[in-house]
Amino acid sequence: MKQSVIIVAGGSGSRMNTEIPKQFLLLNDRPVLFYSLEAFYNYNPDIQILLVLPHIHIDFWKSLCKKFDLKIKHEIIEGGNTRFVSVKNGLSAIEDDCFVAVHDGARPLITADTIHHLFEEAKKYGNVIPVVDINESIREISIDGNKIADRSKFKLVQTPQIFKSEDLHAAYKQEYKTEFTDDASVVETLGIKIHLAEGQANNLKITQPSDLKIAEAFLKL
Repeated sequence: MKQSVIIVAGGSGSRMNTEIPKQFLLLNDRPVLFYSLEAFYNYNPDIQILLVLPHIHIDFWKSLCKKFDLKIKHEIIEGGNTRFVSVKNGLSAIEDDCFVAVHDGARPLITADTIHHLFEEAKKYGNVIPVVDINESIREISIDGNKIADRSKFKLVQTPQIFKSEDLHAAYKQEYKTEFTDDASVVETLGIKIHLAEGQANNLKITQPSDLKIAEAFLKL
Protein backbone atom coordinates (compact mmCIF):
# COMPACT_ATOMS: atom_id res chain seq x y z
CA MET A 1 0.00 0.00 0.00
CA LYS A 2 1.24 3.48 -0.85
CA GLN A 3 2.48 5.79 1.89
CA SER A 4 2.15 9.53 2.39
CA VAL A 5 3.09 11.98 5.09
CA ILE A 6 1.57 15.33 5.91
CA ILE A 7 4.10 17.46 7.77
CA VAL A 8 2.29 20.29 9.51
CA ALA A 9 4.43 23.38 10.01
CA GLY A 10 2.15 26.22 10.99
CA GLY A 11 3.74 27.23 14.28
CA SER A 12 4.82 30.72 15.22
CA GLY A 13 7.71 32.08 17.23
CA SER A 14 5.55 33.35 20.09
CA ARG A 15 6.82 31.08 22.86
CA MET A 16 10.30 31.02 21.34
CA ASN A 17 10.48 34.83 21.57
CA THR A 18 11.70 34.97 17.98
CA GLU A 19 10.39 36.69 14.89
CA ILE A 20 11.12 33.57 12.82
CA PRO A 21 8.67 30.66 13.37
CA LYS A 22 10.22 27.80 15.32
CA GLN A 23 10.18 25.34 12.40
CA PHE A 24 12.61 27.60 10.50
CA LEU A 25 15.07 28.24 13.33
CA LEU A 26 18.51 26.72 12.97
CA LEU A 27 19.28 23.47 14.74
CA ASN A 28 22.95 22.54 14.39
CA ASP A 29 23.15 25.04 11.53
CA ARG A 30 20.17 23.67 9.61
CA PRO A 31 16.46 24.63 9.75
CA VAL A 32 14.43 22.55 12.21
CA LEU A 33 11.98 21.51 9.51
CA PHE A 34 14.68 19.90 7.36
CA TYR A 35 15.11 17.08 9.85
CA SER A 36 11.54 15.80 9.56
CA LEU A 37 11.64 15.76 5.77
CA GLU A 38 14.94 13.88 5.82
CA ALA A 39 13.71 11.30 8.33
CA PHE A 40 10.72 10.36 6.18
CA TYR A 41 12.81 10.36 3.00
CA ASN A 42 15.45 8.15 4.65
CA TYR A 43 12.69 5.78 5.72
CA ASN A 44 11.19 5.58 2.23
CA PRO A 45 12.52 7.67 -0.70
CA ASP A 46 9.24 7.04 -2.54
CA ILE A 47 6.93 8.31 0.20
CA GLN A 48 4.70 11.21 -0.81
CA ILE A 49 5.77 14.20 1.30
CA LEU A 50 3.26 17.01 1.72
CA LEU A 51 4.46 20.05 3.63
CA VAL A 52 1.68 22.30 4.95
CA LEU A 53 2.75 25.90 5.49
CA PRO A 54 0.97 29.21 6.11
CA HIS A 55 0.71 31.23 2.92
CA ILE A 56 2.95 33.97 4.32
CA HIS A 57 5.80 31.51 4.93
CA ILE A 58 5.87 29.67 1.60
CA ASP A 59 8.31 31.99 -0.16
CA PHE A 60 10.57 32.05 2.90
CA TRP A 61 10.61 28.25 2.94
CA LYS A 62 11.55 28.14 -0.74
CA SER A 63 14.42 30.52 -0.06
CA LEU A 64 15.65 28.24 2.75
CA CYS A 65 15.52 25.21 0.46
CA LYS A 66 17.67 27.06 -2.04
CA LYS A 67 20.06 28.43 0.56
CA PHE A 68 20.61 25.06 2.25
CA ASP A 69 20.38 23.04 -0.98
CA LEU A 70 17.49 20.79 0.10
CA LYS A 71 16.98 18.20 -2.65
CA ILE A 72 14.16 16.15 -1.11
CA LYS A 73 11.10 16.16 -3.33
CA HIS A 74 7.98 17.47 -1.59
CA GLU A 75 4.75 19.29 -2.37
CA ILE A 76 3.86 22.50 -0.56
CA ILE A 77 0.25 22.86 0.60
CA GLU A 78 -1.20 26.11 1.91
CA GLY A 79 -2.38 25.71 5.49
CA GLY A 80 -5.30 27.18 7.39
CA ASN A 81 -5.94 29.07 10.59
CA THR A 82 -5.96 25.88 12.68
CA ARG A 83 -4.08 22.61 12.66
CA PHE A 84 -7.37 20.89 11.80
CA VAL A 85 -7.79 22.93 8.63
CA SER A 86 -4.13 22.50 7.70
CA VAL A 87 -4.34 18.70 7.92
CA LYS A 88 -7.60 18.78 5.97
CA ASN A 89 -5.92 20.84 3.24
CA GLY A 90 -3.08 18.33 3.11
CA LEU A 91 -5.53 15.47 2.73
CA SER A 92 -6.91 17.09 -0.42
CA ALA A 93 -3.72 16.01 -2.20
CA ILE A 94 -3.98 12.38 -1.06
CA GLU A 95 -5.99 9.64 -2.72
CA ASP A 96 -7.50 6.66 -0.91
CA ASP A 97 -5.89 3.24 -0.55
CA CYS A 98 -2.78 4.39 1.25
CA PHE A 99 -1.46 4.92 4.76
CA VAL A 100 -1.05 8.53 5.82
CA ALA A 101 1.28 9.75 8.55
CA VAL A 102 0.67 13.17 10.08
CA HIS A 103 3.70 14.69 11.73
CA ASP A 104 4.48 17.93 13.57
CA GLY A 105 7.23 19.78 11.76
CA ALA A 106 8.51 20.98 15.13
CA ARG A 107 9.54 17.43 16.09
CA PRO A 108 12.94 17.22 14.36
CA LEU A 109 14.36 14.22 16.23
CA ILE A 110 12.04 11.59 14.74
CA THR A 111 14.09 8.79 13.18
CA ALA A 112 13.62 6.58 10.15
CA ASP A 113 13.67 3.52 12.44
CA THR A 114 10.78 4.87 14.52
CA ILE A 115 8.83 5.74 11.37
CA HIS A 116 9.37 2.20 10.07
CA HIS A 117 8.17 0.72 13.36
CA LEU A 118 5.03 2.86 13.33
CA PHE A 119 4.11 2.05 9.73
CA GLU A 120 4.48 -1.66 10.49
CA GLU A 121 2.14 -1.27 13.46
CA ALA A 122 -0.35 0.64 11.30
CA LYS A 123 -0.34 -2.20 8.76
CA LYS A 124 -1.27 -4.64 11.53
CA TYR A 125 -3.93 -2.59 13.33
CA GLY A 126 -5.20 -0.07 10.79
CA ASN A 127 -3.75 2.92 12.64
CA VAL A 128 -1.18 3.82 15.24
CA ILE A 129 -0.14 6.69 17.46
CA PRO A 130 3.18 6.79 19.35
CA VAL A 131 3.02 7.29 23.11
CA VAL A 132 5.52 7.41 25.96
CA ASP A 133 5.21 6.99 29.72
CA ILE A 134 4.87 9.90 32.12
CA ASN A 135 7.82 9.77 34.49
CA GLU A 136 6.78 12.51 36.88
CA SER A 137 3.96 12.80 39.37
CA ILE A 138 0.77 14.38 38.07
CA ARG A 139 -2.21 15.96 39.78
CA GLU A 140 -5.83 16.23 38.73
CA ILE A 141 -7.35 19.71 38.98
CA SER A 142 -11.06 20.25 39.69
CA ILE A 143 -13.31 22.97 41.07
CA ASP A 144 -12.86 21.38 44.49
CA GLY A 145 -9.07 21.62 44.41
CA ASN A 146 -6.55 19.04 43.25
CA LYS A 147 -5.46 15.50 43.99
CA ILE A 148 -2.77 13.06 42.98
CA ALA A 149 -3.54 11.05 39.84
CA ASP A 150 -2.33 7.60 38.81
CA ARG A 151 0.20 8.36 36.10
CA SER A 152 0.18 4.73 34.91
CA LYS A 153 -3.26 5.43 33.44
CA PHE A 154 -1.95 8.21 31.21
CA LYS A 155 0.46 8.52 28.30
CA LEU A 156 2.11 11.40 26.48
CA VAL A 157 1.15 11.45 22.81
CA GLN A 158 3.59 12.13 19.98
CA THR A 159 3.62 12.19 16.20
CA PRO A 160 3.72 10.84 13.53
CA GLN A 161 0.24 9.39 13.85
CA ILE A 162 -0.64 7.01 11.02
CA PHE A 163 -4.07 6.10 9.63
CA LYS A 164 -5.71 4.60 6.59
CA SER A 165 -6.38 7.39 4.13
CA GLU A 166 -10.09 6.59 3.90
CA ASP A 167 -10.45 6.91 7.68
CA LEU A 168 -8.71 10.28 7.72
CA HIS A 169 -10.77 11.57 4.80
CA ALA A 170 -13.98 10.55 6.55
CA ALA A 171 -12.89 11.99 9.89
CA TYR A 172 -11.90 15.36 8.47
CA LYS A 173 -15.30 15.85 6.86
CA GLN A 174 -16.55 16.70 10.35
CA GLU A 175 -16.89 20.23 11.63
CA TYR A 176 -14.02 21.36 13.84
CA LYS A 177 -14.40 20.88 17.60
CA THR A 178 -12.17 22.28 20.33
CA GLU A 179 -11.47 18.78 21.63
CA PHE A 180 -9.70 17.91 18.38
CA THR A 181 -6.15 18.29 19.71
CA ASP A 182 -4.54 15.72 17.40
CA ASP A 183 -5.51 13.41 14.55
CA ALA A 184 -6.41 10.50 16.80
CA SER A 185 -8.99 12.65 18.58
CA VAL A 186 -10.59 13.39 15.21
CA VAL A 187 -10.56 9.80 13.95
CA GLU A 188 -11.86 8.17 17.14
CA THR A 189 -15.12 10.16 16.94
CA LEU A 190 -16.03 7.81 14.07
CA GLY A 191 -15.95 4.90 16.51
CA ILE A 192 -12.55 3.72 15.28
CA LYS A 193 -10.34 2.17 17.97
CA ILE A 194 -6.92 3.83 18.25
CA HIS A 195 -3.88 1.59 18.53
CA LEU A 196 -1.04 2.75 20.78
CA ALA A 197 2.60 1.90 20.17
CA GLU A 198 5.80 2.77 21.98
CA GLY A 199 7.08 6.14 20.86
CA GLN A 200 10.56 7.61 20.78
CA ALA A 201 11.76 8.97 24.11
CA ASN A 202 13.66 11.91 22.64
CA ASN A 203 11.00 12.84 20.08
CA LEU A 204 10.42 16.21 21.70
CA LYS A 205 8.44 19.08 20.21
CA ILE A 206 10.29 22.37 19.93
CA THR A 207 8.20 24.90 21.84
CA GLN A 208 10.67 27.02 23.82
CA PRO A 209 14.34 28.06 23.55
CA SER A 210 15.61 25.37 25.91
CA ASP A 211 14.14 22.69 23.62
CA LEU A 212 16.56 23.72 20.87
CA LYS A 213 19.49 23.21 23.23
CA ILE A 214 18.18 19.79 24.25
CA ALA A 215 17.65 18.79 20.61
CA GLU A 216 21.17 19.90 19.74
CA ALA A 217 22.55 17.72 22.51
CA PHE A 218 20.60 14.67 21.31
CA LEU A 219 21.78 15.15 17.73
CA LYS A 220 25.38 15.10 18.92
CA LEU A 221 25.03 11.78 20.75
